[in-house]
Amino acid sequence: MNPMTKPASNGSIQSFVKSGARPLALITLASVLTACSGFSGASLNPLNWFGDEEANPPTPLVTIASEVALRREWDVNVGNGQGANYTEITPVYNGGVIYAASENGNVAAIDSTTGNAIWRTRIDGVVTGGVGAGNGMIMLATESAEVVVLNQDDGTLKWRHGVSSEVLSAPQTNGDIVVAQTVDDKLVALGAEDGEQRWIYETTQPALTLRGSSKPAITPDSVIAGFSNGTLVAVTADDGVYIWEERVAVPEGDYDIDRVIDVDGDLLLDGGRILASSYQGNLMAFEVTTGRIVWGMEASSYHGMAQGFGNIYYCDDKSQVFAIRDNSEDIVWDNSDLLNRQITAPTPVGNYIAVADYQGYVHLLSQIDGRIVGRIQADNDGVRANLIANNGRLFVFGNSGRLTAYQLQ
Repeated sequence: MNPMTKPASNGSIQSFVKSGARPLALITLASVLTACSGFSGASLNPLNWFGDEEANPPTPLVTIASEVALRREWDVNVGNGQGANYTEITPVYNGGVIYAASENGNVAAIDSTTGNAIWRTRIDGVVTGGVGAGNGMIMLATESAEVVVLNQDDGTLKWRHGVSSEVLSAPQTNGDIVVAQTVDDKLVALGAEDGEQRWIYETTQPALTLRGSSKPAITPDSVIAGFSNGTLVAVTADDGVYIWEERVAVPEGDYDIDRVIDVDGDLLLDGGRILASSYQGNLMAFEVTTGRIVWGMEASSYHGMAQGFGNIYYCDDKSQVFAIRDNSEDIVWDNSDLLNRQITAPTPVGNYIAVADYQGYVHLLSQIDGRIVGRIQADNDGVRANLIANNGRLFVFGNSGRLTAYQLQ
């Protein structure tokens, strides 16, 4: 089924949502506009835009009093890592195994305890989206606009199917469908067994967007996705029929660059709520079933959020880290020590928040007061992929392709 695109619904959110971020320097625009294959818009790459060392110099690191250490347990290489295309391919932890992929098509299943490879394979094409895992499948996407599904137990190819344009985030599955979001703002569902298209949902795309997208979230009855026009949309998982749509941000300003409000950070499912963040917009929480706004505040982020100690943690577009008391606008703490260092989304591990930066340093911040209390350099080439934590252990996939497991000490 191909449902008609619904117009954005403003409702009561029009009076609440507004863009609180300041317009960005137009002088850098010419160097970061890139044509996106498969659609007529243009996209901005935040990974080389916000890290412009002349306009936004990264804050130098200062010596810290280390209160916690990260002990390396093992490391393995997975292809060329993020490659040279500013991808953000993040591994996934599933059932005691880390599944990782590199831009040049290398895919590996790594035992999270020992670091031994359970299987390795290579797919044809340049990987741009991944990694998704679940229901016996490993899911990736390629530069040539294909969704690729491997068998989880041995890495053999299950199927690959073309979609309308590139997929830059990890496809997701509920066992019946595989859902992917394309850069031309389409949400497509493919049959989990054969890859045949089940349905597609389309939205209207702005003239200018950030290069990236959040991965869809699947609930028992619905698929929820954030789009570059600042909306969050829920459709039925069975047939893609519209359920609700709400705005995370409303575009403002006279120029296209001022009106960029992408929902690029991964969505956070929390029981009956789903949380989303937007660039030059807001952090918002909605009821999963109805889309009703339950919480929100002004912020600008292209990262996902995390929870812990009764807080919501997020990194803004300048690499400042914030802890917000859940369901309030109260700032518990904020940390600007990593300003403009292109940090990853926050990842709770033990009593700490872990982020990594463009030089490959992993920083541990106290969940209590936000101080940096630990640091280690994991990859000289930097880290763009979000970190993974499980049971006091941290898994870091560096840009060079090195996957490393650390234990809190």
